[in-house]
Amino acid sequence: MGIFRLGHVEVRVPDLELAAAYYTEVLGLVEVAREPERVYLKCWDEHDHHSVVLRYAPRYGLDHAMYKCDSPDDLAYYEQRLEAYGCIVGRVPAGEEPGMGEGIRFATPTGHQLELVHKVEKVGNLLPKTNPPPAPLSLVGIHPPRIDHLFLTCESVDDATDFFMGVLDFRLTEQLLARDGHRLGSWLERSHSPHDLALVTGPQGGLHHFAFWLDDWNAVRTAADILAYHGVRIDMGPTRHGITRGYTIYFFDPAGNRNEVFTGGYWHDPDAEPITWTEDQMGKAIFYYEGAINEEFLTVHS
Repeated sequence: MGIFRLGHVEVRVPDLELAAAYYTEVLGLVEVAREPERVYLKCWDEHDHHSVVLRYAPRYGLDHAMYKCDSPDDLAYYEQRLEAYGCIVGRVPAGEEPGMGEGIRFATPTGHQLELVHKVEKVGNLLPKTNPPPAPLSLVGIHPPRIDHLFLTCESVDDATDFFMGVLDFRLTEQLLARDGHRLGSWLERSHSPHDLALVTGPQGGLHHFAFWLDDWNAVRTAADILAYHGVRIDMGPTRHGITRGYTIYFFDPAGNRNEVFTGGYWHDPDAEPITWTEDQMGKAIFYYEGAINEEFLTVHS
């Protein structure tokens, strides 16, 4: 089966305590572990040890991301394919990061650090295993049930798309084409969702945002109320994408890392043909209702 979903993201924050307070009290994640320079967090309905890591650093941005694999044999399989492509691949011993089994770590041609891991410690969600209610009563903030996808920037979306499809077996769901035919953006999946990873033209090694899943449109609107109440800087939304068909809000953590909450979309079969959007419809592709992209949405962090 290979890669089957996003496992975790590690982002840099210059104020660890402020960021931890935001992610637990406003976003509503659960703190599971803490080190002098890192805080480990998970969403309430996730069973893995963590899905977000906050690392103290002077400048915000993405440190690395991890995708989960179905089998321990997948690590050797992708290690061979990555090395054949020309990537330098390192083995990460089990326990180097809390809750993580053995993995492989490599730099992508886009300038990002990625890891692949199969075994992750299971700590359970916040529900009992027998006769559980639909959700715990102790949830605070937006409380998304799980992390959803990662959106990165790079100089050549065409080359990056070829790498993620040809080496890591991602499938193309949608693409945004420039007038001359080259890709401005690609949306790729491994979980049958509209995207587990998206790439857009921008600075090499940049983070545009990472996103959390919400169950429906009402939850997105409630998230907007919570963000406004806490004075969180909203980038765009609530609105809808043309690409992915998802409902969305974009906003910023206190360090400046862009977050998204997302719902909707569609099921993508492995043999489905990708959907193509053209540059003249870029506004509707990104924000379907507005038909235009706001200036701040174009800013990215590296």
